[in-house]
Amino acid sequence: MKGKRGHGFIEYALFVAFFPHLLAGPIVHHSPIIPQFLSPLRASGRLNDFAFGCLIFVTGLAKKTIFSDHLAPMADAVFASADRGELITTTAAWAGALAYTFQLYFDFSGYSDMAVGLARMFSIRFPWNFDSPYKSLSIVEFWRRWHVTLSQFLRDYLYIPLGGNRRAARCC
Repeated sequence: MKGKRGHGFIEYALFVAFFPHLLAGPIVHHSPIIPQFLSPLRASGRLNDFAFGCLIFVTGLAKKTIFSDHLAPMADAVFASADRGELITTTAAWAGALAYTFQLYFDFSGYSDMAVGLARMFSIRFPWNFDSPYKSLSIVEFWRRWHVTLSQFLRDYLYIPLGGNRRAARCC
């Protein structure tokens, strides 16, 4: 049953069960997604979305399997040596820290791209979740670019309800 402003149970259940948003990101709200389930598309639009979604998915898969998974052993080795109390050279410490930094980025970014790509294969448009955070000039900008939808979630469900800046201006 559909309320005045809300969506029906079937539409909401479809949103909850739609698997791409259940991965590592992006965090999506039902209000922009459910109408996409209900809008009719031409076959050519679906084919274009499927092809573009495949491209995004493969890009994310490459980030995860080629970059992240191959950086992990390097980072793990350095941190395991430190955990055992072994002496680590400055070069090895930097290599381990950078390997971990990029492993973490490619892992989250890859999973996020895969979710966006999977959704797009079904002609559903999810928001981009990473906006080149390592190009940031400040820690605030880095945070805004690292996990875009998490920033929006925190703004909408914590910052503004707890008082925010009282004008509901964009904080994140």
